[in-house]
Amino acid sequence: MTKSFRYPVEFTALIGLILVLPSFEAPKNLLWLLFVVIWLYNRFSSRRFGGRWDIWDSLIVLWLCSGYVVAAFAGLHGSEWRGADDIVRYASLLWLLKRSGYGTREFRWLIVAMTVSTAAALAWGLWSLFVIHTRTALELNSVGHVNHSAIYLGVSFSALLAFTLAYWRQLSLLWRGVLIVTLLAFSAGLLISSSRAAVGMTFVVAVVMGIAWMRRTKIPVVALATLSLVIAVGAYVAQVSVVKKQEDMVKEDNVLTGRLPIWNTAIEAWRTFPVFGVGMDNFKYITAPDLKKWLARHGKVYSPEEYRTYSHGHSLYLNTLAERGVFGMAVLGAVLLYWLYFLWRKYPPAGADNMEWALWGGSLGAWIMHVGIGAVNTTLHHEHAMLAMLILGAWLGYLRSAQRGGTQ
Repeated sequence: MTKSFRYPVEFTALIGLILVLPSFEAPKNLLWLLFVVIWLYNRFSSRRFGGRWDIWDSLIVLWLCSGYVVAAFAGLHGSEWRGADDIVRYASLLWLLKRSGYGTREFRWLIVAMTVSTAAALAWGLWSLFVIHTRTALELNSVGHVNHSAIYLGVSFSALLAFTLAYWRQLSLLWRGVLIVTLLAFSAGLLISSSRAAVGMTFVVAVVMGIAWMRRTKIPVVALATLSLVIAVGAYVAQVSVVKKQEDMVKEDNVLTGRLPIWNTAIEAWRTFPVFGVGMDNFKYITAPDLKKWLARHGKVYSPEEYRTYSHGHSLYLNTLAERGVFGMAVLGAVLLYWLYFLWRKYPPAGADNMEWALWGGSLGAWIMHVGIGAVNTTLHHEHAMLAMLILGAWLGYLRSAQRGGTQ
């Protein structure tokens, strides 16, 4: 299949990475490293590095280096150097895909691989939850915790929805049916996950995607808004788990499900180490004695009800402030804001080809998912960050190849 591509071995490694990404931990790391090594070998051999330097390149390099700068000045010591590797894994995918020189065929296969791998991981998770009962919540094997698995499902749903809308007119009746069933399966998985933020952002993505597609046709906005309403009403009437969870949390006056004390801890860690934070992946090393000492400096008294230690800050923004300080937050903010600006600036014209619309829509959905869910969960790390950067990198790479006349 990949022999007809410009870099067949490299592309095979990338497809392999995508296929194992949500399901297998060790192969994921090995295939990521293999892809990077082969990519570098191919580009140094051909002396083709993807064209001129631009703002994205500067932001990506800054992002890649930021975790290690933070590690050098981290307030706590433990996992800060290893934690910084996480940015390297996903930001490198963004950079290499942006400069890959891939064309429409490669990007189409990437979307297919993302969909197949997510569907397989979802099937495995449902089997484990409902058939063999080895899990108590819906989890994608390598992604882990149900909230993070829901983020991954939401990003995959967004990419597949954009692809379906972009190619709808060219698809046969059979393939339309396959894509609709897959989208509904991803939606069902999100509802079963009971992640309120992921479910909510999925509805937002569907409506925003429909509105965005009005430049091409008004049918999607009506269809998606209607379908979203039907699913929402049906979920409420059927009292699916995510609805019951929300109602129970409201009754218990615990809508944030214990997040507030964790956020208080994150804020206190940032106040103590404002510039570079405690170091990436070091939130878990914050202890009650640490908090007592930090609070005493400000004349405050530690209370277990108000401050809670945890493995992460349960918010993209507060976790970043706590672990990377103002420096890391500024870098992340620059990336997210420029991503949003670029989505607006490169909003495809009505006559743009299907792949441009598909990748633009997938990038839009990934941005909404990570930024929206990031208010209450720690997004943009590990597998779901890698997935988002694969989609964003594919879109940027496609735009660059299109400018150079190489999208065939």
